[in-house]
Amino acid sequence: MNKLYFSDCLNVLKDLHAAHPEGFIDLVYIDPPFNSKRDYNILFESIDMKDTKAQKEAFSDTWSSVSYIDTINEIQSLDLDLYRFLSNLDMIKVPKSTVSYLATMSIRIYYIHKVIKETGSFYVHCDPTMSHYLKLVCDLIFGAKNFRNEIIWQRMYAHNDPVKYGKIHDCILYYSKTDTYIWNKLYTAYDQNYLKMYSHKDEKGRLYKVENTLAPGGRGPIYEWNGIKKAWRYTKDNMQKLHDSGRLYYTRSGFPKKIQYLDEMQGRPLQDIWNDINVISGMSKELLGYPTQKPEALLERILQASSNKGDLVADFFCGCGTSIAVAQRLKRNWIGVDISHLAIRLILDRLTNPYPARRAKIIRENFHVTGFPRDIDGAKMLARETDNGRFGFQDWIIEVMLGGVTNPKKSADGGFDGYLPFYLTQDKKGVILIEVKSGNLTVKNMREFIQVIERQKANLGVFVCFEEQVTQPMREEAKRTGYFESESYPGKYDKIQILTVEDLLDGSGIALPYRKEAFKTATKNLDYVEDEPMLEL
Repeated sequence: MNKLYFSDCLNVLKDLHAAHPEGFIDLVYIDPPFNSKRDYNILFESIDMKDTKAQKEAFSDTWSSVSYIDTINEIQSLDLDLYRFLSNLDMIKVPKSTVSYLATMSIRIYYIHKVIKETGSFYVHCDPTMSHYLKLVCDLIFGAKNFRNEIIWQRMYAHNDPVKYGKIHDCILYYSKTDTYIWNKLYTAYDQNYLKMYSHKDEKGRLYKVENTLAPGGRGPIYEWNGIKKAWRYTKDNMQKLHDSGRLYYTRSGFPKKIQYLDEMQGRPLQDIWNDINVISGMSKELLGYPTQKPEALLERILQASSNKGDLVADFFCGCGTSIAVAQRLKRNWIGVDISHLAIRLILDRLTNPYPARRAKIIRENFHVTGFPRDIDGAKMLARETDNGRFGFQDWIIEVMLGGVTNPKKSADGGFDGYLPFYLTQDKKGVILIEVKSGNLTVKNMREFIQVIERQKANLGVFVCFEEQVTQPMREEAKRTGYFESESYPGKYDKIQILTVEDLLDGSGIALPYRKEAFKTATKNLDYVEDEPMLEL
């Protein structure tokens, strides 16, 4: 099962629990918003005309706007202790936004617990403003006895704060569902001070250190060895085995010490403070412009410790998809959920862009996206029936199917619905304006869009509608606008291109000589371009 859901994760969790009441997921990692009252944005490249900044809000941390009383009341029928905890918080001097956040998270963590296998594990990524509250929530849901660790992740080396200590860490709470759970012990490299202890070399050049053979506190078998009678760490038989295998080092006085070779050591067992994975160093080829993005090395560590190849890993706040990309690479099955269609589209690119076309096609064919139209009937339903109505349909066309940026100043007529940066040369950018229509059309709509193209001095225009809406006069009017010719690439391209929804679902796109994605992409050869102001909308 490799599946992406464009949905509120609570709805997905309820459906998954109904379908799998016994639990079926091996590992859940979530990195939800931290109740920090900030916007979480996906940043786009922009084309400049004036001073409007090209950003599209992926989702806002607006937990305080949630009707949390309804959520608390729903929890009452699920978990009475959890209900009492949240209700009591609501009656004391705890900010309402905090109670709302905790109620919102509590009901989701409740269902996360339900969908995890008996041998499964749960990691929740948070910061010190919420970790103590979430610890209590998780203790109530998973049981305090199933708390395994609070992991301190040092995100950066230093942060300058003029009025308090620099904030450089996040918290990761780690729980298992039962006391029988998947655990693969991990090791990290030894530091230089420890390596200095391996100061001896044998005749083959192998480094080793010598260790004490005496029993701690004198509590061990007492016997004579090499003329020395002591309480030893090892039985006499085991001491003989060490001697026979050449694993004893004798001092000048004849005292035995155990030989420990460096090349036989796995490394230092991983502890609960992680200061060797930084958000800056080593991430340059991963960065997507997503402000809460985590390093892949962080997720690799978690997945390797608490899952095996072929296991099912889930992330119900998957954002830009770091956990999903790592699960794919480590040969885990995965489920990803996000309420932002932009995040889902970014993940689709992230899973396929680093690979050659044939491999990318195989990857794409082996996972499913729930929540986006798959066929023309689904597209018409989105245009007709979604909560966002026509603009929800426009967002899907512009940002998911074309990879563009939606115009935040949407208007019924006289403007444009979105735009798309592209490259006239390797260094010089142009702009394509996009118009999306799902209702009745006449040639008048095409003429109005052509006027917008001319007024905005755009290089190209793309007019998207359903096949049945296209008329011959519309095609003729678009053709009369002439062609676009690239400064660096051969060929002519229609200045106004009509693309049908059917074309897009079949995999067709805008005809261009050279194209750079509006989203930044994580590949092995990233080529970032500084953001510029966008044209005036």
